[in-house]
Amino acid sequence: MSGFFGVASKEDCVFDLFFGTDYHSHLGTRRAGMAVYDRGKGFDRSIHNIENSPFRTKFDSEVSEMRGQYGIGCISDYEPQPLIVRSHHGTYAIVTVGKINNTGELVDRIFAGGHSHFMEMSGGDINQTELVATLINQKENLLEGIRYAQESIDGSMSLLLLTPRGILAARDRLGRTPVAVGKKPEARCVSFESFAYLNLGYAGERELGPGEIAAVTPEGVETLSAPGGDMKICTFLWVYYGYPTSSYEGVNVEEMRYNCGALLAKRDSFPGARPDNVAGVPDSGTAHAVGYANASGIPFSRPLIKYTPTWPRSFMPTLQSQRDLIAHMKLIPVHELIKGRSLLLIDDSIVRGTQLRETTDFLYKHGAREVHARPACPPPMFGCKYLNFSRSASLDDLISRRVIKELEGTSTPENLDSYSDPDTAEYQTMVDTICKKMNFTSLRYHRLDDMVESVGLPKCRLCTYCWNGEE
Repeated sequence: MSGFFGVASKEDCVFDLFFGTDYHSHLGTRRAGMAVYDRGKGFDRSIHNIENSPFRTKFDSEVSEMRGQYGIGCISDYEPQPLIVRSHHGTYAIVTVGKINNTGELVDRIFAGGHSHFMEMSGGDINQTELVATLINQKENLLEGIRYAQESIDGSMSLLLLTPRGILAARDRLGRTPVAVGKKPEARCVSFESFAYLNLGYAGERELGPGEIAAVTPEGVETLSAPGGDMKICTFLWVYYGYPTSSYEGVNVEEMRYNCGALLAKRDSFPGARPDNVAGVPDSGTAHAVGYANASGIPFSRPLIKYTPTWPRSFMPTLQSQRDLIAHMKLIPVHELIKGRSLLLIDDSIVRGTQLRETTDFLYKHGAREVHARPACPPPMFGCKYLNFSRSASLDDLISRRVIKELEGTSTPENLDSYSDPDTAEYQTMVDTICKKMNFTSLRYHRLDDMVESVGLPKCRLCTYCWNGEE
């Protein structure tokens, strides 16, 4: 996942750009960058690696050195950006958020049209932001180019494009990621996360619609290409990725998580005595646990505390084994709230199962009597095609598919739909098997229909692909 922030101001914008971009640090782990345009000096850009230190420590000096009235910034899991591009459109800077599934096809098409080369990143991949810029440059003007890029990409793509006249902002065709515009008297900003501009003095103006392309200047936001009627915004933004103070399509993340926990509690039952306490796996599981506790009457507690001073979100290795170790090291037990207790543990999801299994063993090691697990979403059955929700190299990395393979002899049986339906025997067998493998006392996933109700938007406007394969 990645996040972006842009500012168009009558005065210098670097202070707002710096902090607005920093407020997206929970969305990316590897690269960050800022680009500005100054009427006197032109374009300037800085990109840093943030794998081992937070955004602010790497970009401290840029706040005093960079100058500009317009600027864009990005926190990214993968490619270095923003890129500064010189083309027949003139010079512009660009950042992107999304995922391209048909890179090879697009590259072949561009080479066939006479394009000579792409810069290769360290891992051997093509920078998707460079690919998007190249697609834009196939057309006679930037607006046509952005439309062409969005239509050509299989996946999703939202972007900010910085020009000497302001910022062009485009939300992906089906609105899988949010793009919000904020305003104050002397400036406008555009942001992935709606909370990112609040402490900078901006008030929310509006969100771009699916596929909408808009020009953002200090004076306002003008639609250049109207939004489409269909939307498929990522549901996992509320469940996990989104920051608690953000809202998407008018629905606040924290409130959705309370609703989610409450509906988990509403359907729950226990064969024996109820657990002593409800706890959330920090951070995203906490609000779900609060909602569960409020609805069930089971007291909320924090037997695991996340140590954040020297383990920020941005310090997260790319190797999964190292990620699991770091995730474990961040959690500090409160022994007095664990020993001898039956705990109900809520996490945002169970994808591979490695981290939550280690957390469960950790609780037993510190004296927990029982550990009941209640994931805040259904079992993921498909790798995300749109936003890199799961980095799985294959479907068999998902614990649900591994268990299905054990039960059926293949991870893609003809009756796969039965394993996504919580009212089938196949689903219950899969859950019981996962429960045993994870060493839980009991396991119940959030139902898809309840999760959709927790959001409060019509199901047809939500992307649920990773759970049911519906595009």
